[in-house]
Amino acid sequence: MTGTTSEELLAAQACLRLLHTARAALSDGSEVPPAAAATLLAGPIAEADAALRRAGLAGNEAVLIERIYDLAPPPPSSEQAGHPGAGVAHSCAREGSQS
Repeated sequence: MTGTTSEELLAAQACLRLLHTARAALSDGSEVPPAAAATLLAGPIAEADAALRRAGLAGNEAVLIERIYDLAPPPPSSEQAGHPGAGVAHSCAREGSQS
């Protein structure tokens, strides 16, 4: 994690928790009605907002995305590079974030 402060790391972790909570709450609309999903997401949204403000990342999505990538596992070693699909998800996510 190059140049990532602890506050930035905490903000990235809070955003990932929000993402995972949102995926879980919204993955099957028949199980969780929209009003209940909003209630489930209120806490993680507030946590992420506060963490982003403390880290100085509120409104700075490019830096935030880089900090989230800092949390990703390292790319596969050269031994695994020959395996089909090795490292594809990480590189595609990075390419997609530059749009």
